[in-house]
Amino acid sequence: MKRALAVIEASESAKALVREAGELAAGVGAELVLLHVTTNEEYEETRTSLERIPNLESSYTAGQALEGARQFAADLGREVLDGVDVEHESVGRIGDERDEILATATDLGCDHVFLAGRKRSPTGKALFGDRTQSVILDFDGAVTVVTE
Repeated sequence: MKRALAVIEASESAKALVREAGELAAGVGAELVLLHVTTNEEYEETRTSLERIPNLESSYTAGQALEGARQFAADLGREVLDGVDVEHESVGRIGDERDEILATATDLGCDHVFLAGRKRSPTGKALFGDRTQSVILDFDGAVTVVTE
């Protein structure tokens, strides 16, 4: 492992994921990229909600959403990786989670991906898809899934 990508969500398991990824990356001298993806639906929902506020003179732009996602990853990394000797950077993206995870890993030369696993029934996976399974199948490198 030379550069790892840890995908961070707004969940309790995110801290455990970052801690595990950071410690493993530090152990082998690898760099760590922390990624938070804001889905298109989340972005549109926030933008629409803000547009409904009377007398609000600013809008919620894609740039603000990207910076918010990056800042979320940076804040979590700063909190969890304090005292862990690992070089890390934070990235924010907007779009489909699976596509953005794979694109970021490719764009930044990551050879390992860390994901938080979600508990879903086989029916739920069939109906809604399973991001983790899709990344495992489509990423050309190692994938570690951290579960609660």
